[in-house]
Amino acid sequence: MRIHAQERHRPDRGTVLIVTMWVVLVLAGLVLVFAHGARVEAIAAANRASGLQADAVARGALRYALAAIEDSNGDVGALEETDFDGRRVGDGFFWALRVNLQDESEHYYGLTDEASKINLNSASSDMLLKLPGMTAELADSIVDWRDSNAEVSPNGAESEYYLLLDKPYHCKDAPLETVEEVLLVRGASDELLYGEDTNRNGFLDACENDADQSAPADNRNGSLERGFLDYATVYSSEPNLSSDGQNRVNVNDMNTQDLSELLQEVIEGDRAFAILNNTRNGRPFANLLDYYFRSGLTSEEFSALADRLTTSRQDRLVGLVNVNTAPREVLLCLPELEESDVDALLAMRQDSEADLGSVAWIAEALPREKAVAVGAYVTTHSYQFSADIVAVSGDGRAYRRYRAIIDASTSPPRVLRWQDLTQHGWPLDRETLAELRHTIEAG
Repeated sequence: MRIHAQERHRPDRGTVLIVTMWVVLVLAGLVLVFAHGARVEAIAAANRASGLQADAVARGALRYALAAIEDSNGDVGALEETDFDGRRVGDGFFWALRVNLQDESEHYYGLTDEASKINLNSASSDMLLKLPGMTAELADSIVDWRDSNAEVSPNGAESEYYLLLDKPYHCKDAPLETVEEVLLVRGASDELLYGEDTNRNGFLDACENDADQSAPADNRNGSLERGFLDYATVYSSEPNLSSDGQNRVNVNDMNTQDLSELLQEVIEGDRAFAILNNTRNGRPFANLLDYYFRSGLTSEEFSALADRLTTSRQDRLVGLVNVNTAPREVLLCLPELEESDVDALLAMRQDSEADLGSVAWIAEALPREKAVAVGAYVTTHSYQFSADIVAVSGDGRAYRRYRAIIDASTSPPRVLRWQDLTQHGWPLDRETLAELRHTIEAG
């Protein structure tokens, strides 16, 4: 009896209880860890799904932009801002940001005409030098970077310079494929290219107007100091065809049969033969505006003929500036133009009665020598457009930002480049995102 009583009161029974409690505690902890891990994984999976949805919305926005360009026949200026402001695609939303060079206090929406910019692959060093913020060193170095020879421009650089860098590389000696490629060129910097607008949204954000409190460094003057990014392109080109797709007649060709037939379609009587004779005696012509002044055509006749004529044998014309859409800063880059000349161009293109369908109107806006000087660098057509697409998933958890370059010289239009800009951060104001989330929750 005493032995059984002692067994019932052995102290190791308390140890078992304590061990059991610890086991239960450890198991409970493991359950909490696994539950937390499962929750984190569920959140991560939801975020991945939202990211994939935002990506799909962005690609839907791209298809929308392609259709809009095709339907507008390249006249993207006629598209409404509301067409690209918070549009719904499936369960998500998208915006297409457009930089307004005259106003950095608001966000603008739409597509950007790449022909309204200076093409880094075709502009002369003097034209490049007139870009905002450009330096003589960088302008000459861009020319050396894109040309096929090893001759060094006065302020430029060839492979001898680049091979002595800490991380050496050869001078490309071929056209730039993106504007950002210019950062490889001697004299280039983020400051010159982007200015204070490092997130590339064309809007004066708080971080771009706070001196050195946050990146980027800025002068806190209440104005967005731009680099030359918004004025430059490498994509602008057009087929050497009339607007309806027909082969143009080259006025510099010795065979004048096609020109004779074209002149007789527009001009009656012996006058067509007089102009044809002036053409034979005046060759070669530097450009169409040179041809207009020396052929004896009237402004009405030239306006009717200009789109069907050419002075180039190239199948594709690279880097022409659309004088109907280019901003003042770009027009000032054209050879020999001064402020008063640009004022005249801007005034005429705002005239509702002006016929802007061909370069003929430039001959009315500028003196003869100025018109001839710019004649080889201008056009009134645009075929390449950019779309800065910001897409948000239906639950508001993820966004993506892409820049698309679209070429409308083919049918249907095709995408030349699809660049991820998401790393630059949310480009719109926080109120827009808050309103979107409220709309999603309310819906």
